[in-house]
Amino acid sequence: MERTRIAVTGASGLIGSALVRSLASDGHEVVRLVRHAPKGPDEVRWDPERGELDPAGLAGCAAVVNLAGAGIGDRRWSDEYKRRIHDSRVHGTAALARALTTLDDGPRTLVNGSAIGFYGETGDRAVDEEAPAGTGFLPELCQEWEAAADPARAAGVRTVFTRTGLVVSRDGGAWARLFPLFKAGLGGRLGDGRQYWSYIALHDEVAAIRHLLERDDLAGPFNLTAPEPRTNAEITAAMGRVLHRPVLFPVPAAVLKTVLGEMAGDVLGSARVVPKRLLESGFSFAFPGIEDAVRAA
Repeated sequence: MERTRIAVTGASGLIGSALVRSLASDGHEVVRLVRHAPKGPDEVRWDPERGELDPAGLAGCAAVVNLAGAGIGDRRWSDEYKRRIHDSRVHGTAALARALTTLDDGPRTLVNGSAIGFYGETGDRAVDEEAPAGTGFLPELCQEWEAAADPARAAGVRTVFTRTGLVVSRDGGAWARLFPLFKAGLGGRLGDGRQYWSYIALHDEVAAIRHLLERDDLAGPFNLTAPEPRTNAEITAAMGRVLHRPVLFPVPAAVLKTVLGEMAGDVLGSARVVPKRLLESGFSFAFPGIEDAVRAA
């Protein structure tokens, strides 16, 4: 990919910050969309929850990567926080899509965040991008999130949706909470451990986003997950092996429901999601196995 100007939302988050470092290290000019007053020419102010963005801030950019959104696992899901999760994604994406339709010299590619929550509970059944949406808060959110980009797609902007799984990293997301527990010898399976977790190493997440940015022939949904999802029990065992710690303390489902509330359904639920379209596009994973991903983290 030739050196170019790329706008990134969610640039301070786990994935966004790693993506910005990767792009900048290869000489790309990165414009960050931020909620605070801009501190320099590489920042543009916007308000994703209110859907506010001056399109002029995207002028001259070849692409925009939209990773903004309140953290899914940051806290219990009160009604107020669920609205924040929704609005930060759906309203922000809608604002970007509207902005892209007004610019003659604006981005012609939109890589928009999404999640494997689109599919809901899949049990033991492996699903790819052709599978229908599930039911519940997260599937409905993901559908609205992706649909909010429709104006950009209708205007001829190449639009890609990155349906991301659980990102394996010690710096954020679910794994940032798991690593300290396992290092202290307090890790264990969650519930019965039979639920599938579809994970991806942070390195591969960033590489996949860049792959989708660079390939002008790719559009639509792509599952960003490692090729072979593993059960929670298998992942727990792998964590113990890599960190050389015993795995002794399973966490009962009832305790998780008490601590996490509604979000416990997604921790205990099973999502066996495979990256069919990503593999078919020629993408190669650097850390495909769970032990590979944990070691990389």
